[in-house]
Amino acid sequence: MFQEFMKMSRRAAGLAGVTLIATAGAALAEWPEKAVTVIVPWSAGGGTDATARAVATELEETFGQPFNVVNRTGGGGLVGHAALANAKPDGYTLGVITIESTMYEAQGLAGVTPADYSYIGRFNADPIAINIAGDAEYSDAAGLVEAVKQDPGAIAASGANRGGLSHLAWIGLLDKLGIDPTAATWVASDGSAPALQQLASGAIDVVSTSPAEAQALVDAGEAKTVALISSERSSLYPDLPTTTEIFGTDWSPLPFRGLAAPDGIPADIVTKVEAALKEITEDPDFQAFMASRGFSVAYQDAAGFASTVKAASDGLAAAMGSAGLTQ
Repeated sequence: MFQEFMKMSRRAAGLAGVTLIATAGAALAEWPEKAVTVIVPWSAGGGTDATARAVATELEETFGQPFNVVNRTGGGGLVGHAALANAKPDGYTLGVITIESTMYEAQGLAGVTPADYSYIGRFNADPIAINIAGDAEYSDAAGLVEAVKQDPGAIAASGANRGGLSHLAWIGLLDKLGIDPTAATWVASDGSAPALQQLASGAIDVVSTSPAEAQALVDAGEAKTVALISSERSSLYPDLPTTTEIFGTDWSPLPFRGLAAPDGIPADIVTKVEAALKEITEDPDFQAFMASRGFSVAYQDAAGFASTVKAASDGLAAAMGSAGLTQ
């Protein structure tokens, strides 16, 4: 009797173990079981916010739970990026990160490094372009670079503050081409709009900013976009050559927007959201929305996005170092 009882007990224990495993698997498969927070490190109404809300809406439809966008602004994006990095890695806090997340460490700002995230996927990347005056004596990027080589200090460029992404994109290219970035003239500005006005007035020679920002002046014949500082052509501007094509450089400081999570999020959740993001970027309605706002759709999976972030981090750190901007 005792032996029969023990056999029955072992059988019951085995069944119970199977039940627990099945229950645990079912619970895991049910993610998300509640609302998910999506942190955006830039203000409401901007491009990152608008695209993040579009992605969040699509994720809600896919997973049947709210994906609530929360704007955490300040510190040039540092506050929001840090909030995401420091969140609990349970799958219920995701975020949209931008290229600025790769710059803080080199600037000596504590709180965020590329290693602090689990990467899910990129959905947007819009290259910075080289824009020259419509009546410039050189008609293309090769002619411009030749003029810079002849007299680096004579060609004035602008597009942002010193140390901003537009500045780093330009001096990083010069550095790759063997031109001393410290010898080049950079005119600090509050952004691309005032810089483009200076270009139109003849006060400066080059503005590094997105093609969309320069489009009005290009249409008016006052400016010409001659190249993308990138290794990837843009789906919105397929006829614009890249600096990689022209000069053979590997410099591609692509401003990006992508989904990430705190480091340590369960791998199966990354896989689910990665697959959902791929479907979103293939949706014609989403593509039309992005195009209507002047944004390209440039999907990368988790591994590809992680590689892009590392390359951006290494490249921008080198550019900042060459200009004496690192801490």
